[in-house]
Amino acid sequence: MGTSSSYGGASGGTPLVPSWLQGDGGGDAGGGDGGLPSPDDGTPPGQNDGGAPSAPSAPPARPVAPTAGDSDRYTAARGNFTRFTSSGGSDRRSLGRAVSQYVSRAAGGSRNAASRMGSSRGAGAGLVRFLNNVATNGVREALRTLNLEGLAGRPIEEIFAGLADYICPEGGSIDDGIARDAFVETIADLAGAGITDLDGLTPPQIQTIFELYATHAIEARLCNDIGSKVVTVPADARAAGRVQAQLRDFIQRGVSDALSAAAMAVQALTPDAVIGFVTGIYQSAFQILQTMGDAEAAT
Repeated sequence: MGTSSSYGGASGGTPLVPSWLQGDGGGDAGGGDGGLPSPDDGTPPGQNDGGAPSAPSAPPARPVAPTAGDSDRYTAARGNFTRFTSSGGSDRRSLGRAVSQYVSRAAGGSRNAASRMGSSRGAGAGLVRFLNNVATNGVREALRTLNLEGLAGRPIEEIFAGLADYICPEGGSIDDGIARDAFVETIADLAGAGITDLDGLTPPQIQTIFELYATHAIEARLCNDIGSKVVTVPADARAAGRVQAQLRDFIQRGVSDALSAAAMAVQALTPDAVIGFVTGIYQSAFQILQTMGDAEAAT
C-alpha cells in the first residue's frame, strides 16, 4: 500500500508469535531455578543427609518451542481481504471480516497481534521519547542527545529523515522493514497533519505523530500477513486509491480510539514507561479493530 514495499507474506505453520518476541524481558524460559545447584549445606556430594546415595539431579529445563499455528489460520482473512480489494474498496463487509479474522484467528487475539508488532513497538517508543524530549527541552537539546545537533533549524522532514537510523535502524528482517516503512510514511504525512515545525510542539501534535506512526505500522503488518502474494490490487488507480484510503481510515480510527481511551497522556510518560504504553496501545487498537470489524461485517 502506498510506498510500502512487499515483504513476501507469512506462510502457514509458523508460530503465532515468533519465539524471540515471547516476553519483553530475559526471564528464565524453563521456569523455576533453571537447574542451578542448591546451596551447600554440608552434605557430601552424592549423598542425602541420611548417608544414602542421592538420586541424580534432573537436567536443566529446556525452553519449550512455540507451538506452530494452524496452517490455514490466514485463509479466511486473506479471502475476505482479496474480496475487499477486488471491489475497489466498496465491499466494507469483507474489510470488516478480514480485519476481525486477522486479529482473532490469524494473529491469535489482540495480545498476540500486539506482540507481532516487534520492531514497530520499539520504534514507536523511540519516537515518543524523542518527541517528549523536544517538548520538554527543545529541539536542539533533543537532537544533541542523539549527536544530531547539526539538524537543528532544518525543515521538519529533514529532521525526521535524519532520525530514521535512530528510531528504526535498517535491518534484514521483515519486521525491521515494516517499522522503517511506517516511519517513512509518517514523515510524508506530517505536512498534511499541519505539523511543520518542531519548535513549540504541542501535546496534541505529539499524539497525532504517534497515531500516524502506529496506523502505518499496523497497516503494513496486516498487509504483509494477509495481503502479499494473494491480493490483486485494482488496475484502476482511483480504485486502488480508494482501497488504500478505506483501509488506512479504518485502522486510524481504531488507533485513535485506543489513544483516547488510554488513562495516561503521551507527553506525561516517563522514558521507562513508554514501551509499556506503546505495547498497550497496539493491543487496545487491535481489540478495537476486531470489534469494529465485527460491526462492519454485520451491517
